[in-house]
Amino acid sequence: MQDDMTPPVEREVEYATAPADEETRGASDKVRIKDFAVVQLFDKDGNLKHEETVTNLITTAGDEYYAKRGAAGVAPAAPADVTKVTGMKLGTGTTAVAKSGAGAALVTYEAASNNLFDSTYPQFVDLSADTGWQIVYRVTWGAGDVTETALTEAVIVNDAASDATSTAANTIARVVFSAINKTASDTLVITWSHTFNAS
Repeated sequence: MQDDMTPPVEREVEYATAPADEETRGASDKVRIKDFAVVQLFDKDGNLKHEETVTNLITTAGDEYYAKRGAAGVAPAAPADVTKVTGMKLGTGTTAVAKSGAGAALVTYEAASNNLFDSTYPQFVDLSADTGWQIVYRVTWGAGDVTETALTEAVIVNDAASDATSTAANTIARVVFSAINKTASDTLVITWSHTFNAS
């Protein structure tokens, strides 16, 4: 990929707000976390070969992760923090994503696909106009880093240093996408956004 290539840009996504119901009308805000990932494949010259935006639910382990991370910053009790997420892994499984169970973790791990987040990520975006905040994660698999004819899944995990599959307990989010043929000269970039919105 060319050094002067323009970095991938996240697409604008419209987020639904939680409807009011009889039990919660007039009660406290509902906090929602929405999730989408942009999967991009570039050839050796930096030309975009494939782009796909995939949405899915954050896993139950991901819900727990964000709740405990928030509580860990509270004084004076300062509850114990969780193990922080460190990067992503790839796979070739096609099981539908799910909050828990088989769909909440890598189904078929792609060896040596465990990469830490890119050096300037995660990043934080204020969506303004009281619409929430966004955490943006990104990982790049450059030329020679993973060669596979049918990559179909990715996860955000807290054990990216380990060249092995991750359990659901290690996984805060997972996506399944159209099969991608990443050759030895291609570069794969996955940019993942988690939006926090109280409505």
